Amino acid sequence: MSGATVTLLYFARLRESLGLAREELALPAGVDTLQALRVHLAARGGAWAEAMAPARKLRAAVNQTLALDDTALKAGDEVAFFPPVTGG
Repeated sequence: MSGATVTLLYFARLRESLGLAREELALPAGVDTLQALRVHLAARGGAWAEAMAPARKLRAAVNQTLALDDTALKAGDEVAFFPPVTGG
């Protein structure tokens, strides 16, 4: 998968804590699922480690469809991360 580029979108508190709404990312070799992407992003450290920590509840969509950790990624995908919606 090396060389595949995806678009990442960050919403709500993620956008605020990361200071970023959107980025293009060339996926490193071995980063081929949503879970592997989260681990890769968490490895950036700082706010990234906190925001993408495995224990942190996050929702994700790949190409505007809700996705699970084992969802495969491919070149050109759009991946959106957002906090779970809370009611009240």
